[in-house]
Amino acid sequence: ASAVIRRYLDLGNPLNAAALNAIGTRYICLLNATELSMIDPSSLKLASLNPSACSQTTKDILYLKAKRAFSDQPFPAYYNLIEPYLDGAPGVDLKALSKDNVNMNISTFVNLRKDSLMSLTPSEVQGLLGIYLSELKKWQKKPPVWEWVQRQKQSELDKLQIGLTGGTQEGYINIVTPKFQTPSSASLSPVAMTLHLLPALLISFLMMSILS
Repeated sequence: ASAVIRRYLDLGNPLNAAALNAIGTRYICLLNATELSMIDPSSLKLASLNPSACSQTTKDILYLKAKRAFSDQPFPAYYNLIEPYLDGAPGVDLKALSKDNVNMNISTFVNLRKDSLMSLTPSEVQGLLGIYLSELKKWQKKPPVWEWVQRQKQSELDKLQIGLTGGTQEGYINIVTPKFQTPSSASLSPVAMTLHLLPALLISFLMMSILS
């Protein structure tokens, strides 16, 4: 499949909707960043793709192209079209979506880009999940939800009223373990001097042993 795609592109053929549908979800991950950049965003309007199994770089590139392709669509049509590409969405875009009552299903939520998910507040997560908010409880101890929960204030999690626990309690602070300070050059100077003199000391010791 990779060889066929390379041959197709080497002959100067475009990555239009017909080509993308021929490549399909199964092989879209074979395209590298340069080849992905050749895709005209408008082609995604007629293609049926889901890059969830691809690398994060591929997801990020296709998300930006999909966002451009579907930006002229009203809600909820826009969300239905962009949902397969949300694995590459930055946090700022997810925050914007949280204001539009998109009712994101939990399987989409847990596969969001990790840094984007971690940037969301409990109220923004509520805005994204909508009617599916209660399903978040089932994922409480699983990644990446558990990591997200631990970053939140428990008082904010309580406002969701779904029984999430594990957040930071009021009055508690995170203790940062201090790192050992790198020894200065001044403190290393006696050691450096000893290492510098070591060959001479060894020669003297050997001479004394022979003479004795």
